[in-house]
Amino acid sequence: MEIAKNILVGIYLVICLILIFLVLSQTKEDGGASGTIVGGSSNNFYEKNKGRTKEGRIKRATITLMVLYFILTIAIGIIYVV
Repeated sequence: MEIAKNILVGIYLVICLILIFLVLSQTKEDGGASGTIVGGSSNNFYEKNKGRTKEGRIKRATITLMVLYFILTIAIGIIYVV
């Protein structure tokens, strides 16, 4: 059981470091107050293909790793209580 704990904690630390890097590498998405007032057109080519860009892939990877991070947090908590 001790080996499983160490492996989970190691994976957990690697995911934490990758998440820090991904979050820091993301660009600001919103346009601030002016973007709210003026509004944005979601009918252009870039908005329709946003998920295929580098920013889209980074955002998708961040969300996936965050879900994995929370699942590992719960798993580690359960393992250390038992």
